[in-house]
Amino acid sequence: MTTKTTRPKRTKRLNLRTTQKEKRLFETVASRQGVTVSEFVLESACTRAEDLLAEERHFALPPDRWKAFVSALDRPIQPKPRLRKLLSEPSVLER
Repeated sequence: MTTKTTRPKRTKRLNLRTTQKEKRLFETVASRQGVTVSEFVLESACTRAEDLLAEERHFALPPDRWKAFVSALDRPIQPKPRLRKLLSEPSVLER
């Protein structure tokens, strides 16, 4: 979680309604994380929102750039010996 010294001051209010069960869930998890319910809910919502934005796949290109993009995707696979060597070696996590 973000600490109070590294984030800008929050000045805007966001209200939401929840069931008692949801509220207890948030309180339990926030307590275990050592943060307030507001901090937990806000951080969780921000993380989810950022993930969803990162997953967006739609992008627009002018017709000539789109044609070049599709052409690059349709090109035959070209062997990459250095990449093959890299992927055949154990990673630093596997050593």
